[in-house]
Amino acid sequence: MITVIGLDGGPLPRRAAAALSAAVCVAGAARHLEAAAGHIADGAERVPIGDLGAALDAVVAAGGPAAVLASGDPGFFGVLRSLRTRGADPAVVPAATSVATAFARIGLPWDDAVVVSAHGRSDSGRGVRRALAAALAHPKAAVLTAPGRAGPDAFLPELLRAGRRVHVAQRLGTDDEDVVTLAPGQEVPQRTWADPNVVLAVDPDRALAPAMAWMPGHQGAPPDWALPAESFEHRASLITKPEVRALALARLAPRPGTVVWDVGAGSGSVAVECARFGARAVAFERAPDDCERIRANARAHGVAVEVHQGEAAANLDAAAARLAPDAAFIGGGDDAVASAVLARRPERVVVALASLDRVRPLHDMLAAAGYAPDGTQMQASRLSGLPNGSLRLAAANPVTLLWGTRTPSA
Repeated sequence: MITVIGLDGGPLPRRAAAALSAAVCVAGAARHLEAAAGHIADGAERVPIGDLGAALDAVVAAGGPAAVLASGDPGFFGVLRSLRTRGADPAVVPAATSVATAFARIGLPWDDAVVVSAHGRSDSGRGVRRALAAALAHPKAAVLTAPGRAGPDAFLPELLRAGRRVHVAQRLGTDDEDVVTLAPGQEVPQRTWADPNVVLAVDPDRALAPAMAWMPGHQGAPPDWALPAESFEHRASLITKPEVRALALARLAPRPGTVVWDVGAGSGSVAVECARFGARAVAFERAPDDCERIRANARAHGVAVEVHQGEAAANLDAAAARLAPDAAFIGGGDDAVASAVLARRPERVVVALASLDRVRPLHDMLAAAGYAPDGTQMQASRLSGLPNGSLRLAAANPVTLLWGTRTPSA
């Protein structure tokens, strides 16, 4: 029998204490083994968890009852998954999760928070980027950090820049527990953060959901998309039409943990819709008035869109240095802008073209950059009423959509 025991700084439940005293092998982080030392039998093998796989292998191979000590709830981004994949069928004595404890410390409900983990990923760089993108796209988020490159400093600059109030909860449940609160826009302090820690990011204006959440975290796909043009403020009908937007969204695949650029954004309708799917949306537009419209449209739909005003090519590098795109929609700009976007290597690119002259050059540009290009022309005809009550089809201007998915070797 293997028993997995969660620790949160409180006294051990009777069941956990009994399992520890009977165990012939106990694995855990050094701090956990020290905290539970009074309950571990003198002759029991103690296995410090440095190499998690090796430690769990020792537990599974123990010749009698064994125990694993873990932080909080072992079934929540914890060790339980790794044990089950080794064929073990453990008993579990959970404690409060670090996320629940951290939100309790700041006095906020967390049923409407998205919880993301940058811990235990083999591709820590991608794990950090995905976790940061999800946290930036949601008004309330908890980030499970990890020592090293996935620590608080990987998240704090962008979260504070985006106007989040950030709380770093360190060593929860211990005598040296500490929760540091940073105000929106504040400089990141030069300090060493104590492990383990959890980062909470809260939009001060949206700290509470307008209604009680029915599902934790992101609420899933919006009830409708490809919204009517009338749902957005726009200038002289300069807006990606709903039919075109529907196909563009299908090719961009926006979702939590992804970053989507809307280049030559106009009204920002594509960026707003991507944000409604949970993506981190970034819009690039030259005209200051259009940038204000994008911000107004984002506010009207209750989402966050980062807006860059000015020439797109001049802004792309700075934006990519902070959070590179997973997908990009190019609704405006010349071939130089498209080339600058492709240089950032998003996995998916969608280009909307009104001019047929640009189809072949951009198709070839996608192919040369390592994308598998495809496309279609969309010529929608919408139902429209006639004075006598009959219906007719009113044709909209055709638009060609090109898209490309980057091949793995590119």
